[in-house]
Amino acid sequence: RRDVLVLTPWLAPIVWEGTFNRDILNAQYMQKNLVTGVVTFAVKKYWFFIEGFMSSANKYFLAGHQVNFYLFTDNPEQISHLQMAPEKHLFVITVQNHSQWQDISMSRMDIISRYIRSQFQYEVHYLYSIDIDVQLFEHIGVEIIDTLVGTISSWQYTARRESKSYETRTESQAAIPKEEGDFYYTASFYGGSVAEVYKLTRACFKGVMEDRENDIEARWHDESHLNKYLLYHKPTRLLSPEYYWDEEL
Repeated sequence: RRDVLVLTPWLAPIVWEGTFNRDILNAQYMQKNLVTGVVTFAVKKYWFFIEGFMSSANKYFLAGHQVNFYLFTDNPEQISHLQMAPEKHLFVITVQNHSQWQDISMSRMDIISRYIRSQFQYEVHYLYSIDIDVQLFEHIGVEIIDTLVGTISSWQYTARRESKSYETRTESQAAIPKEEGDFYYTASFYGGSVAEVYKLTRACFKGVMEDRENDIEARWHDESHLNKYLLYHKPTRLLSPEYYWDEEL
């Protein structure tokens, strides 16, 4: 494609529809016998989205490949029996309810890193965090698989650097200096190898806790810390806004 940016300045591919051959990628991926994990959180009223997310992800996310879905929820009894494809497995993990949604979003990084260390590293090769209030309408395949993957925010794709939603207050660990920043990444869809996602989530949670000790909260919570991390630890692959498009746009 010539109508979009397909390579970053550090030569990482930006994946758009029409920039890859899924059949070739599927054949290569199948030979490796890999398992990919998906982490998602359904806390408080977000249990409402479970069925829509799971049924669409079961159909469209890495169809034909082994996927473990790790669903964290404070309301496991609300989950009806979901019919999964033979190669897909759903694991429901009970998590405590926080008083504010910001606290839930801030603690996600800590929960993911702890479960990588205790469980996920033994069960999957790659791990992706995807928000529960998403429905997949098209196939998302192995073209997303790489060492460290960020998704460009659909809201921020065309924004000039100075209008992107970075945290700029220097008191915050998530601060990005005014002249810096490549892309604005959404925290709603990111991932990579288990080892790299562990490093990312540990670093982001450390930043969250240091901010909390200094009585400051980053502008967009864990997303601000994610953007700081990905500025200095460049993703090896970027997903275009097509992979997480906001219907309001």
